[in-house]
Amino acid sequence: MARLYLVRHGEPTGTWTDSPDPGLSTLGHEQAKEAAERLRAFGSLDIVTSPLRRAQETAIPFATLRGTSPRIASAVSEIPTPSGVALENRGDWLRSVMTGRWSDTDRALQDWRAQLIAYLSSLSRDTAVFSHYVAINVAVAGARRDERVTVFAPTHASITILDATPRGLEEVELGRAGETTVR
Repeated sequence: MARLYLVRHGEPTGTWTDSPDPGLSTLGHEQAKEAAERLRAFGSLDIVTSPLRRAQETAIPFATLRGTSPRIASAVSEIPTPSGVALENRGDWLRSVMTGRWSDTDRALQDWRAQLIAYLSSLSRDTAVFSHYVAINVAVAGARRDERVTVFAPTHASITILDATPRGLEEVELGRAGETTVR
């Protein structure tokens, strides 16, 4: 069994409609440092991060504390936007997806969800996973066997704890929750 510490990235400099890959704001960098300090209490953890800048920048303070480099895993990346959705329409698209159920989404999103759950379930060592709002919701909903896309609202740099067991993901503790605005 592996214990997984799912860390939502810190506050980004932009939104989905501003940039496909924003980095962290000044506050986001502070949040990343605070998350690193909280993670320190959990001992020697492997580090996995989404390939997106905001997740990688959130992982850096913890990786620095550990004297290691994070492993990049596309499986824990942001929910993929369909190719026909323009950058300026991504917020509207995401808001509509987030209020639904996975069975209402297309096959590509259902496959992304299944691959994310399979990847997390395959981790065999205690791991800090730096990821995104919807990806963390996928993991928690998977642990709960819940079909809703959004089951809770993790704040920036919150830490949600799950166990990867032979039976699948199991919820241990939700991270801080709060309002998140998709623009």
